Amino acid sequence: MRRQLFRQVLSLLLACTALSGAAAHAEAVPDEVRFAYAGGPRVWILGKIDGAFDKAFGARVKWVPFASGADVLTLFAAKEIDIARFGSSPAAAGIARKLPIEVIGVPEVIATSERLIARQGIASLKDLEGRAVAYPANSTAQYAFEVAVKLAKVDRSKIRTVTLKPAEIVSAWKRGDIDAAYVWGPFTQELEAGGGKEIFATRDLQKDGVLIFNNFVVRKEFADKYPELVVKFLRVFQDKVDQYKKDPEGSAAAIAKHLDIPLETARSTLAGLQYPSLAEQLTPAYIGHDASKANSRIARAYKDTANFLAEIGEVRRGDIPDSYAPYLNTQYLQRAAAGK
Repeated sequence: MRRQLFRQVLSLLLACTALSGAAAHAEAVPDEVRFAYAGGPRVWILGKIDGAFDKAFGARVKWVPFASGADVLTLFAAKEIDIARFGSSPAAAGIARKLPIEVIGVPEVIATSERLIARQGIASLKDLEGRAVAYPANSTAQYAFEVAVKLAKVDRSKIRTVTLKPAEIVSAWKRGDIDAAYVWGPFTQELEAGGGKEIFATRDLQKDGVLIFNNFVVRKEFADKYPELVVKFLRVFQDKVDQYKKDPEGSAAAIAKHLDIPLETARSTLAGLQYPSLAEQLTPAYIGHDASKANSRIARAYKDTANFLAEIGEVRRGDIPDSYAPYLNTQYLQRAAAGK
C-alpha cells in the first residue's frame, strides 16, 4: 500500500514538474517582437500580409516604421526595436558607435532598387557639378552616391548635397529645390513620374568591387534571450523569398495592394534586389560561417564602408573595429539553413 502511494505521489510530482517546465518554456516568448521597416515594397512584407512571422513566433509582431538608417540606429539605442532590415552603411556606423547590435543575415544585395534620379539635361555624374543633390542621411543611398562621385573623379566640392527623408525628397523635387536625388523605391518612381530619369544605379558600383546591401540586424540582448525566435525569423524570411521567386507577379500584386502603391512600383523595386539564400549567405562570397567570416566579402565590405564613412566625417576612425567579423553572428543563419 505504501509502495503504491509512493508511486502515485512520485507520478504527481513528475507531472507537476513537466507542467512547470512547459509553462517556463511558454513564458520564454515575449508579448511582441518589434520589427523596424521602411514601409516600402520588400519581400518580407509577404510575412506581414499573412501573419507568418506572428504564427512562427507565437507572439504578435509590431512593425515599427522608419524613414532612414539614422532612424534605425536611434531606435536600437532606445531599445524600441528588436530586429531591423536596413542598409549596410548605417549598420557599419552603428557598430562603430558601439551599439549593442549584431548582424544575423544579408537578405538583399542592392542592385537597381536604389538609384540616382536627375532632371532633364543632367546625363552623368559629372553634370552634377554646380547642382543640388538630395539623399537620406546615413543611408546606403548616401554611401552609394559618395562612392560613385569619388570613383567618377567628380569635383565633390562643386556639388551641394541636402540630407532629407525620402518623402521630403519628393516634396523638394516638386518644388524645384533639388536637381537630383539618390533614393530607393517607391520614391524613385515618384521622381521619374515628375520628369526625372535614372543616371546611375547602385548595381553600377559592383564592377568596381563595391558591394552595398541590406542586412538583418538584431539587438544583442534580444537575441541572447530569444535565440529560437531569431532562427525562426530567418526561416520565415527564406520562405517568403521562395514564395516571391515562385510567383513574382502574384507577390508584387499582393504587396502593392497591401501598401496601396502602383503594381509597377512594387514590381520594379522587388526586382531591383538580389536575394542570396540562407546557404549562399554562409559562403565567403557573402557572410561566411564561423570559420570563414573573418575574410568574407561582407566583413570586408563593412570595413571598407566604415573607412569611407570616416573619410567623410560620419564616424570617427578610432571607433572603427579592426574587423567586423565579431559582429557577424552566423549561428542563427547556420541553424536556420540546417533546419535546426
